[in-house]
Amino acid sequence: MTQSWTIKDLLAISRAPFLALIPAVLFPAMVLSYQLTGQLAVDLCVLILLAALSAHIAANALNEYQDFNSGLDETTHRTPFSGGSGTLPAKPWLASSAKWLFAVTFLVMVVIGGYLSWRVGREILPLGILGGLIILVYTRWINRMPLACLFAPGIGFGLLMVNGTVFLMTGGFSVAAQYISWVVFFLCNGLLLLNQIPDIEADKAVGRRHLPILLGLRPTAWLYLLLLVGAYGSLIVGERLGALPATTLIALVTFPLGLLIWRGVLRSSEYPDELVPALGRNVLLVLITPVLVGVGLALG
Repeated sequence: MTQSWTIKDLLAISRAPFLALIPAVLFPAMVLSYQLTGQLAVDLCVLILLAALSAHIAANALNEYQDFNSGLDETTHRTPFSGGSGTLPAKPWLASSAKWLFAVTFLVMVVIGGYLSWRVGREILPLGILGGLIILVYTRWINRMPLACLFAPGIGFGLLMVNGTVFLMTGGFSVAAQYISWVVFFLCNGLLLLNQIPDIEADKAVGRRHLPILLGLRPTAWLYLLLLVGAYGSLIVGERLGALPATTLIALVTFPLGLLIWRGVLRSSEYPDELVPALGRNVLLVLITPVLVGVGLALG
């Protein structure tokens, strides 16, 4: 048996299909930046995209490595949307490759972030430092703090990435970006919340304390509904207060899908087969909704 790695292995450790979240959440930020300045610097767009992708890959690779070392991968109930990629349990010699993938992509993120802060403004540094800390401590520490675990994804993908992108593209922070970032904040929190449900027993065994462990399935489903209300409510409030054009309300077309997901999670306590389709639909919801916000901005 060969003990080498392939690009396919690295893509699996990176959880490549989930990297689509990066362009989805950056799209409305880029559209807003163009509307605020009348231009888009292509080199800035590329650097921001590379830094964001590197951050996401670093987080995924570190999570894969630490979950494998803790023994969690041997007990988790893996689905297409939770439980890791399964690469390291199948090929344990790739553990060092996962560690190196983390180190390299984290370094790329730091170097690009440092350059961008020098080029545009040091006001972006606190956002970058907070994002880096979340990556480093998420698996070992944040997963043991229920509220921090709930909010960490939304802080990273929403409050930091969306606001950071608009700052880097325009040189300032924007009220409209705030509302967009809160939409992404609530959606991404809901994404991870539901993806934790299949791992409740395995996560409990290694000392994690996220909200699905503490609350159980049905209260977690109701919490998910509250997060949906927060996401779409942020969009509506932003439009009502004049920060966002009315055309951004086109993103409300995904709300019925959210209700379908919520119903599927509620039903999964009686019909477990309902959970995996609900997780898949939730991924689509989180990808499509920010893109529709960006389309609405362009139309407005």
